[in-house]
Amino acid sequence: MSEDIGNRKADHLDLCATDQVAFRQRTTLLECVRLMHQSLPEVDYDSVDTRVRLLGKELRVPLLIAAMTGGHERAAEINQSLASIANDLGYAFGLGSQRAMQKRPETSWTYQVRERAPDVLLLGNVGMVQARDLPTTTIAQMLADVGADALCVHMNPAMELVQPEGDRDFRGGLATFQRLWAELDVPVIAKETGNGISPQVAERLRAVGVRYADTSGAGGTSWVGVETLRAEGDGRALGEALWDWGIPTAASVRYCVDAGMTTIATGGIRTGMDVARAIALGADCAGIARNVYQAFLEGGIDGARAFLLRVERELRSIMLLCGARTIEDLQKVPYVVTGELRHWIAP
Repeated sequence: MSEDIGNRKADHLDLCATDQVAFRQRTTLLECVRLMHQSLPEVDYDSVDTRVRLLGKELRVPLLIAAMTGGHERAAEINQSLASIANDLGYAFGLGSQRAMQKRPETSWTYQVRERAPDVLLLGNVGMVQARDLPTTTIAQMLADVGADALCVHMNPAMELVQPEGDRDFRGGLATFQRLWAELDVPVIAKETGNGISPQVAERLRAVGVRYADTSGAGGTSWVGVETLRAEGDGRALGEALWDWGIPTAASVRYCVDAGMTTIATGGIRTGMDVARAIALGADCAGIARNVYQAFLEGGIDGARAFLLRVERELRSIMLLCGARTIEDLQKVPYVVTGELRHWIAP
């Protein structure tokens, strides 16, 4: 497949339209979190309150339509349509990597969503390597150009190693986070891209001031798998070996929460049950990407909206069954940890 950055973005859209890029054997391990049923919930369904405050804005529901795309003409319709849904439903919305916008300014229109989503909590996005090599003023201008409320700095070494045109030098990452946290006027979110955040990385980020994490753990879309399907020869062989590499989402959530970070749970979140389990583990919000995109491809704006409203209904129902009237209550409900997850998060 093409190494041109615009065509690479188109490749990603084509591949993520299918389930062939999912992790093959590893799961999120959210299924190992068993929420405790309460037969006397003492909660009125109509009073269940899903509001949460994140990055200075109130979300009606703790949901993020997570970062997907940009830099290609097809991305514009996807970004604008999904951002408008997020705006209407009171969710957050994440842009795909703005690297294409920085390298080819003529593609900046594919990231412009503010006209369709004036009130949405909007997350900008740049790679750690690019952030390391760019002046803070350039990054600040990229964020201002799209009206972003915060910046996701994505960490993606596994993906880059397999990507035919990927980066190979990942030095200076922690210093980059420290610089951006100190110099930018918007919050900085440490974001993985499908391989999860370890307790060691979470602690190091927290130590230099970073307060927000987006887990993007293993178990959902394998971005190593995406790049494997684009690669040839030795790159493809390496990708096959690393396809299931990573820390499961459930474990990554706990690591980030335990490090004292406000945590967005992404990576294989598909249902209201997944959202509820992640929040019970301590997450403040959960993000969904590929399943929303697929619902949009199948049914347009109405299809994506219907999918998200089903997730909402399931979340509200589970909150009632746990006796949780608010998201803060849900973060405190009793649960049982089973199976492999016990080994990941055991003291």
